[in-house]
Amino acid sequence: MVKLTIVGRVRDGLALAEGPRYLNQENENFSSFYKQQAEFILKEISIGALAPPKMIIRADHHSFHYLMENGICFITLCDSSYPKKLAFHFLQDLQEQFHKFDNSLIDKITRPYSFVKFESIIGNIRKLYIDTRTQANLSKLNAKRQQDLDIVIEDMSQIVERRRNSEIYERMLMSSPEPVSSIWGSRRLEVIALKWTPITIIVFVAAVLILASLVLSDTLLT
Repeated sequence: MVKLTIVGRVRDGLALAEGPRYLNQENENFSSFYKQQAEFILKEISIGALAPPKMIIRADHHSFHYLMENGICFITLCDSSYPKKLAFHFLQDLQEQFHKFDNSLIDKITRPYSFVKFESIIGNIRKLYIDTRTQANLSKLNAKRQQDLDIVIEDMSQIVERRRNSEIYERMLMSSPEPVSSIWGSRRLEVIALKWTPITIIVFVAAVLILASLVLSDTLLT
């Protein structure tokens, strides 16, 4: 079953809209936890940490499926037993409906989840995918699609660990002391010296040549 859906903008990781959350057997803590994970996935996509245009991310007994197209990312959470074909059909239906809206309208959105016009559309499309045994859904399941074989699958724990290691590395770079030159005493003085020393040498050589020419001229005149 489709339990959670988020639509976001890739360039800045802003969540634009969300669909109804399935809370029949799970509590609000469950919903909030997986919503935070969906937002984390969106942020990872926005910074380029997740590059594939479509992907399955396993999280406990559930799976996130996302589809990225034309700068918009569609993310949904399903039971791990839910057919991946239907999950991506659901996302493609969302994508087709979403791109009927004017891009200039989407670009003006600045607050998270403020594109409320799309929330009802998500809910209506979700209803079509609740029962996997409908004739329409069975037809989608039976259809052969080569691109279904190209979907990248990864565990959420791997993505979180990769992000944690990246942040640790960035903190190490920021906290590392700036290398100090043994000659100049500081990096700043070294930069100044490297910039002006060649100029000083040229000026000095030019002055010596001018002085030598003047001395030579006086010698010849006398």
